[in-house]
Amino acid sequence: MRPANEAILVIDVQNDFCPGGALAVAGGDEIVAPINALMPEYSVRVFTQDWHPADHLSFASQHGADPMTVTEMPYGPQVLWPDHCIIGSEGADFHGRLDDRLADMIIRKGFRREIDSYSAFFENDHKTPTGLEGYLKTRGVDTITMVGLATDFCVNYSAVDAARLGFTVTVVESLCRAIDFDGSLEAARESMVGAGVTLA
Repeated sequence: MRPANEAILVIDVQNDFCPGGALAVAGGDEIVAPINALMPEYSVRVFTQDWHPADHLSFASQHGADPMTVTEMPYGPQVLWPDHCIIGSEGADFHGRLDDRLADMIIRKGFRREIDSYSAFFENDHKTPTGLEGYLKTRGVDTITMVGLATDFCVNYSAVDAARLGFTVTVVESLCRAIDFDGSLEAARESMVGAGVTLA
């Protein structure tokens, strides 16, 4: 068992990010069994879940645009995604083999139509908090291990924000998978390392 000050953060291991999903990440389902095996080592276990209304403004369908193009939002550049992880849909459910019974807390993000939310800690304006920082600090956590989907977006943003908030952060790359969109994986690695995140 890891010390009580360590938490595992399991990011967006949902059907839509796994093979056959609306925004499938190659090999996304390959990490499920090893994540299940790792979770019992931690006394604090937090899951995140993408949770979008059907008309979310990060969806290409809301702009008459092609998926994976980039537009400008009031909070900065925004990739326009295929419709995914719609509230209450099968695609938004955790992968069927992920043992979500082990979660102490589930953070749902991206539920406000006007703003996307990659990070487990802040929405994409980098100001609006999810409440996760306070929860972890109340639990006495100062060290976080991150796993999940996708390395170059939600894992990256979560890891960088956690490091900036003063947590010691390790991303287990073998338990993550990336979209790798237009060089995004290498950029994410540089961003994480630059923020002081350990890539294991």
